[in-house]
Amino acid sequence: MRALVACIAALTAISLASFTSAQERDGARVLQTRHAFGQLLERVERAVEANGLGVVATASASRGAAARGVKIPGNAVVMVFRNDIAVRLLAASVPAGIEAPLRLYVTENPDGTATLSYRLPSEVFAPYRHPEVARIARELDPVIEKIAKDAARR
Repeated sequence: MRALVACIAALTAISLASFTSAQERDGARVLQTRHAFGQLLERVERAVEANGLGVVATASASRGAAARGVKIPGNAVVMVFRNDIAVRLLAASVPAGIEAPLRLYVTENPDGTATLSYRLPSEVFAPYRHPEVARIARELDPVIEKIAKDAARR
């Protein structure tokens, strides 16, 4: 039993070491910023609106933990999309609908700054191999890039 536990611990350590940043997973793009967590989160939400998408929801484990009296580094997933795009997406592929809304991930760094991580829609929707889904994703790529750059900009 001890050998099994040691093996699982070693595999977990190797797995965690091989994924040291979001940039190394699933084609995620990562923007290190000088903004504090709360400031970057607000900037992301404003950039989403300014670039024609809407914030569908924001999920934050750190806010949930704080409500229980537990302090963890700030993190929030900002889910973004727009209904007319969702309707087009679902008309093309109901299975691809699981990928909407798109996600932007804001995380707090130990030095008090925050990082913004995201995947381009063309990467998110690529597995569906549908021409209209791919077209929608290509339309969204520059929008998501602009949102990220606007939010991260000094």
